[in-house]
Amino acid sequence: MNLGTLIVGPREHVVAIAELDDTAAAELGPLLRHTARVVETLCRPEQTYVCMWSHGRDARKHLHIAVQPVTAEVRARYGGLRSEQLQARMLADGDEPDATDVEQFCERARELFRAITANSAEDRS
Repeated sequence: MNLGTLIVGPREHVVAIAELDDTAAAELGPLLRHTARVVETLCRPEQTYVCMWSHGRDARKHLHIAVQPVTAEVRARYGGLRSEQLQARMLADGDEPDATDVEQFCERARELFRAITANSAEDRS
């Protein structure tokens, strides 16, 4: 996927949202919101896709939720494709962002997650 895509997944082996326990389900919404805020803040996309993937070769494998920034530049690079067609083409092409860019993005994302989490904790108190 393109630079800025983050993957959210449960710590326990789960293959579907329906299998999440109450604690994990309660944590998922705020975690996805925080993740989308990080992606939107750092990437400024026209859209942020949030999609669940669990496919293995022949059966469900493990729950992953992709939070992906999609810009006009990304869509243009892939012939204007959108949604699952865009993601399928990106995965099939195997293009990977530069490792240095990924490391820099991850450091900025960690800092922003810390700030968002701290603000969220203050809001709850």
